[in-house]
Amino acid sequence: MTMKKVLVVDDSLTDLTNIKNIVSAAGYLVFTATSGQEALDIAKTEKPDMIFLDIIMPDQDGFGTCRKLAAGSETKGIPVVFVSSKNQKVDRLWGQLQGAKGYVVKPYTPQEIMDQLHALA
Repeated sequence: MTMKKVLVVDDSLTDLTNIKNIVSAAGYLVFTATSGQEALDIAKTEKPDMIFLDIIMPDQDGFGTCRKLAAGSETKGIPVVFVSSKNQKVDRLWGQLQGAKGYVVKPYTPQEIMDQLHALA
């Protein structure tokens, strides 16, 4: 059995490291990106089983990145979970409309990350 791969995308080094540590401790191979474009590039080459994606990032936000992932022939089947400080109902709804399969609000617990991982990866 091949090791499952997860891509974690966040421009905050703290959140990037925290999520990476939670996911790698569960036995997953973790790739990281700090921008939407970097996430798109890694998703195309590594084909992760799941992506944890921040929304508020410079250059290209998570919503735009998720739209591009959902539209890409090589990446459209990868489940995306937003991890964001945006906590309004409209943010969750907009995330679903962009193609996201899950949503975790910062600050999150390790269990919330693991719940998404087990549900989607």
